[in-house]
Amino acid sequence: MIVTPLDSAILDSKEQYVFYHKMIDFTLKELIYAVQEKQILSQQEVLLFKQYSDLLLYSIEAMRVKYMYDDEENMKVDLTDSGFPNYLEFRYLFNDLELREEYLGKLTNTDVLKEEFLDTLMRKKEPIPKRKLFQAASIVYYTSAKKEYIFNRFVQGKILPAPEGSEEEYLVSWSFYDVSHNRPYICYMYFDYDGKNVQDYKDEIYSVLKNAADRDMNLDTMAYAIDKRLPKVFPKRIRRVDLGPLHNVFAKDENKVTHTILQSIANKEIPLESYAISFKIDELKSGSEFKEGSFFSKQTFQRWDAIFRQRYVFAPHRIIQLLYNKTPEIMNKLALAPIQISELKMDK
Repeated sequence: MIVTPLDSAILDSKEQYVFYHKMIDFTLKELIYAVQEKQILSQQEVLLFKQYSDLLLYSIEAMRVKYMYDDEENMKVDLTDSGFPNYLEFRYLFNDLELREEYLGKLTNTDVLKEEFLDTLMRKKEPIPKRKLFQAASIVYYTSAKKEYIFNRFVQGKILPAPEGSEEEYLVSWSFYDVSHNRPYICYMYFDYDGKNVQDYKDEIYSVLKNAADRDMNLDTMAYAIDKRLPKVFPKRIRRVDLGPLHNVFAKDENKVTHTILQSIANKEIPLESYAISFKIDELKSGSEFKEGSFFSKQTFQRWDAIFRQRYVFAPHRIIQLLYNKTPEIMNKLALAPIQISELKMDK
């Protein structure tokens, strides 16, 4: 049994790294499958959702390898309404891999390390010292991890034709890791374009999205900023997915779902690996248009409808029962009844 202090912000043992990585990997894959099965996102949105989730999983695996045998540094998990790694951990990965060649030059040669391992195990019959294991993990980390697959604070998706049957012409997606909540968000914008080739305008679109839509804010504020700064783009529909928090033993916040799960784990009513995932979608649609400006430089703006909010909870059956018993006021306000996903079973 792994003992994890309920108020711990730091993963400080090999067991905790294995446990945490398995939980993140398992829960995100369960979430992707359930979102697709329940058609909460469109088919094209699910494909993009998978791509962003893969970057997230790749980054967390790189963190696991990086910290596995490091006695001096420990990975930090954000405890406040998140359950995901602190955003700085992604920045550290990116910075490390910027200096890959410099770090590799300082590490022990792989062949030399193999000989030392064999000598220690076969001739001396002793376990490998932890500092040597850290050297080996560092070699794996710096030779296998790729900077382009790290989930950065802002990740830009390509401009695509909108799905067949859509009223809009184009779809662009992007994702960001909000530094105040330490959670990933995924955004989709369906839009029309006033020009011949939208790819000629992509740099302007990408720049505005990175500067005006890279953090959690009121969705109508985000929509207005995009609309105002891109006169050739007519945004018609924006969907923003808030992925989390991940309610589990590594979280600690005032969220009622998290608190219920932590309290039940502490009371030994449910196992340590129990979890639930909150999943929120905010959507904004353009109801009409209006023009503003002087006679010679009028710009068309969108008049937005009210924000449409949908809230979901994904959890194993046992946790759903617990949440219905302890937090019925939350469960009864969801867009759908809590969606059942599989239990995580850890080796004891």
